[in-house]
Amino acid sequence: MEDRDWLIVRTLHQQKNITKTAQALFISQPAMTARLRHIETEFGVKIVQRTTKGVQFTPEGDFLAKSAAKILAEMRDIKNEVMNLSSAVAGTLTIGASNYLTTYTLPYLLRLFKQQHPNVEFKVTTTWSKDVFSLAYNQNVHVGFVSIDYGGFNEKHLLYEEPICIASVNQVNLEELPFLPRIDYQTDHLLKAQIDKWWRENFSHPPSVSMQVDKVATCKEMVRFGLGYAIMPSRICDDVQGIQKINLTDKTGNELTRKTWMIYNQESAAINLVRIFVDFVKNLTL
Repeated sequence: MEDRDWLIVRTLHQQKNITKTAQALFISQPAMTARLRHIETEFGVKIVQRTTKGVQFTPEGDFLAKSAAKILAEMRDIKNEVMNLSSAVAGTLTIGASNYLTTYTLPYLLRLFKQQHPNVEFKVTTTWSKDVFSLAYNQNVHVGFVSIDYGGFNEKHLLYEEPICIASVNQVNLEELPFLPRIDYQTDHLLKAQIDKWWRENFSHPPSVSMQVDKVATCKEMVRFGLGYAIMPSRICDDVQGIQKINLTDKTGNELTRKTWMIYNQESAAINLVRIFVDFVKNLTL
């Protein structure tokens, strides 16, 4: 079996769904189904059975899925050891990052590192912070960047802390805020909970949401063109002239902030390339 076949078996065992597995691995569903048939032919057994609720693994399939996890872990360890044998700073650094950080911070950070170490390549997975946490915890990436600290990582570094603000091109009177058009966006549930709590503490009326967009970058553009206000981390609007900001504060006058962290495992930090990258980020001012 090829490496990708083991990855297909492991991912399908996790997802229990053909379509979701194909999407997660960025391959077409027919191609993945063909690989499954090839695996079943190679071993001469039935691996999965399709049901109305997805797929169910046969006992033989369960055994192969457990073996896949072990084999992929061994391959990862072998690659890490090979990377460590070379004194040169080279290889592929795998990174998981939140959508927010990938848009506003990571390109700048990686460019600076690439300038110092041109033989390094990057493989970046962009998703929600909670999923990045899982990727780093399970050592599926060398380093993770998250906007929420879910706990459980001793090896972490605070990149920066920024205020959460009301952003608008028009002057905003806080008393009128519930009646002004607001633009909302999809974000991690903990940030949404933080904003919702602030709203409940300050207003008895719900916000007048005029737009619901997919991500904060889209939201920023809507705000930039004067289509409403938004509540977002302050750094998002730093590159836009003319946007006015009002930082949110709690009842005691303390600013509401959002922290962004770099997380990694001790095992990953033992790799020469990862250790150099982590030290580089720690010494960088963002």
